[in-house]
Formats: sequence, structure tokens, C-alpha cells
Amino acid sequence: MLHTELTEAELASLHDTYRHLHRNPELSMQEHRTAEFIETRLTVLGIEHFRCGGTGVVGVLRNGAGPVVAFRADTDGLPIEEDTGAEYRSIATGALADGTVVPVMHGCGHDTHVAAALAAAAVFVRERASWSGTIVWVFQPGEETAEGAAAMVADQLWERAPKPEIVLGQHVIPFVPAGAVGVASGSAMAMADSLRVTVFGTQSHGSQPQNAIDPVVLGAHMVVRLQTIVSRELSPQDPAVVTCGTFHAGLKENIIPDRAEFTLNIRTLSEDVRDRVLRAITRILNAEADASNAPRPRVEEIYRFPLLYNDPAHVARVSEALSAELGAEQVVALPPAMGSEDFGWLAESIGVPNVYWVFGGFPADVAAPPVNHSPFFLPELEPTLSTGVRAAVSAIRKYLDGPAAA
Repeated sequence: MLHTELTEAELASLHDTYRHLHRNPELSMQEHRTAEFIETRLTVLGIEHFRCGGTGVVGVLRNGAGPVVAFRADTDGLPIEEDTGAEYRSIATGALADGTVVPVMHGCGHDTHVAAALAAAAVFVRERASWSGTIVWVFQPGEETAEGAAAMVADQLWERAPKPEIVLGQHVIPFVPAGAVGVASGSAMAMADSLRVTVFGTQSHGSQPQNAIDPVVLGAHMVVRLQTIVSRELSPQDPAVVTCGTFHAGLKENIIPDRAEFTLNIRTLSEDVRDRVLRAITRILNAEADASNAPRPRVEEIYRFPLLYNDPAHVARVSEALSAELGAEQVVALPPAMGSEDFGWLAESIGVPNVYWVFGGFPADVAAPPVNHSPFFLPELEPTLSTGVRAAVSAIRKYLDGPAAA
């Protein structure tokens, strides 16, 4: 039997690892020091490893003949200034693609994911006699920008590492109590499309609007009209979200500018609904431009996240393992979420199933815990981290043979 209980030394190492990662976040696809830290830890554990996808790290723990299971932890931070007041809070900075220097924090909990994965790897090393097979540890960069999974696949992840029969992963969240886990069956997380829209007009003096085509007014009409796609074109039974996250135009109050720019984020749970929403966006943008006698806008894709689909049969298998480890009352069935993940590309690229679950980061008696991507997001150390380790170990172990051959 595999013993999942952490020793006192392992628990201290888990907490130290988490605090180190939390203090030292890095932006997406810039996780150089994080990758070096992970490599050092894998070396100490005696796990072979290689770089993949730039700042991604892959560890391969072989323990005789048997199944191959992959487990993924994402590594990137966010451009957020931390306001938690924690002794180990981040004061790190990083540079965006345009050179802008910004504060960086682990505002989505990826530090907990990496710490839990490394601790889980240590458990499997310690318990070699109780299992056999191969575990592929995927420490993936760039989840926040939907770059990392695709970059690792393009860098021949599954040609260089053993091909798994399943890919597993997890995420810390505020809406499940600490100590509990939640899993959705089927469509688990939404597809996401992010678009940049450039609206073109004709510049003029603010006092002479008759000589202008005002892209601010035109853009405002576009943004308002786009909100009718979900409310008036889709069935209430077809979940979707259309959000305008930024709007920029002009440099001075008495100049009507020649262009405006806004960005959109679209969430959908099926390809059919996604196609209908994107076609409606194009139709509305072009129609509003025509109504203002303006050129058609330029629409550019920023990034896209795939649908995260949890294979129902494997959800049942993983849920059984989680219930045995944590207690059935601590395993919650969840509906689909409109958040997004690029995790699904890892399994989809080789045609194998995946299961992705969440674990709680705050006590049940916290009435309004800070959400992911908040400057106040700081999960409680325990039982959050130990739960992440136990969940990872129990789910992975469900797919391995045992005991290992002598």
C-alpha cells in the first residue's frame, strides 16, 4: 500500500517550496528561475528531466514495467501587484512583451500546483516498492496566455517523454472549501477566444464633428450591441460570455481620433455556440461600421483556449480514488465552469483522455474568499497544500500497477 501521509520533513519542505515559489513569480513564458528551481528539485529526487517548450520542464519517473500516467502543474504568475500583506508576499517585477515593467504575483495559485506536484513526486520516490509504471511530471509554462501547452507539444513533448494513457491535473480555487476537491464530468471548462478590434474613423477637431467619423462613438455602439448576442441571439440553455475588457482611444479631449481599439473575451462550451457567437461578432462589427460610413474594423486573434473535457468514465475512476483518500463527503460534483485552461491540449494532441479537478484554498467559514486573479489571493497553507498532494498522489496511483518488481 502506498502511504500518502507526509512526514514532518516532507511537510516542512512542501511549505518552504510554496513560500519560495510565491515570493518569486515570473510572467508567462518567462519562468526561467522557476524552471531552474524545478530542475534542481527533480535532480535531488533522482528523477530524469528535460526542458520543453522554452521554460517548461518534464520529469520522467520510471519504476519498472507498467502504465504511463502524466500529471501537469502550471508555473506562470500574473501581472498583478500583490496586496496580501503576507510575510512571503511577492515584490517581483517583470516586463511585458512591449517592455512595460509590471508587478508580478502568483495570483492564480500556480505556486500551490508546483509545490504539490513536487511533493507528490517525492512521495512516489519514497514509495517505489508499492507501485510500478512511469509517471511523467509536466511543469508547464504560459497557461495564462494559452501558450505553454501548445509550445510543449510543438517541442515534441510526447516524442521525448513516454506517451501516457491519461493526463491528470488540478487547480486551487476559492469556491470549494479547503480540504475538499471538486470535479466536473464532461465539459468542465470553457473554450475562450480573445480578440483585438481596431475601429477606424476620420480625425477632426472636437468642435467640428461634421468633418469626422468618430471611432469612439462607433466603438461604443459596437460594444453595447455585442452584449445582445448572449441575451437575444442564444438560447438561455447555451452558456456563453462576451466581455469587452479594454477600450482605448484618443490622446486629447478636443480631438476626435482616427481610431479606437478594444479587446473582447468570449467563453463558450460547444463548437456550435462558439461558431455562432464569432459569426455574430463579425456581423455586428461590420454592420455598425457600415452604419457609421466607416471602414470595416480589423479583428485580430490574441489567443485561444480549448474546451476542457473530462472523460466521464475516467472522472468516475478518479473520483473513486479521491473519495477513498479524502472521504466521499470531501469530493464534490461540479457543473461546467466558464473559466478556461490550455491543459486539454496536452491530452488532445495524442488522443488520450484527461481528468482535471479543483481543490479548495480557503476555510469553509470564510464568507467571501478572494478569487483567483485578485491581488488578495493567498490560499491558506493547510489543509490546502496537503490536500493538493494527497489528491495528486491518489489519482495518479489509481492508474499504476503495484507493487513494483524487486
